[in-house]
Amino acid sequence: MSNFKPQVTIITEETRREYVNGYGKKNPYRTIQYPTYRELKKNIQRHLEENLEATISVLRSRRGEWGEYFENWQLVNGKAGIIKQGWM
Repeated sequence: MSNFKPQVTIITEETRREYVNGYGKKNPYRTIQYPTYRELKKNIQRHLEENLEATISVLRSRRGEWGEYFENWQLVNGKAGIIKQGWM
């Protein structure tokens, strides 16, 4: 497996509305790709605040490593924090 761009998966009010109005034909989750992990981390707070669920999932590859690395982020005392991480 080669390296891929970091991505975050969220569900917002807009995507949930499209899912309900489309009678389940559209996926309620939205995946957003970033060019670098650093850019993703700049926007993680905003994604956590607009997300309808408590946690968001981040998938990324790591330099010099094979496979997918995942992180589950959650707001902890108003700040973004990783609650679970590991290899898939």
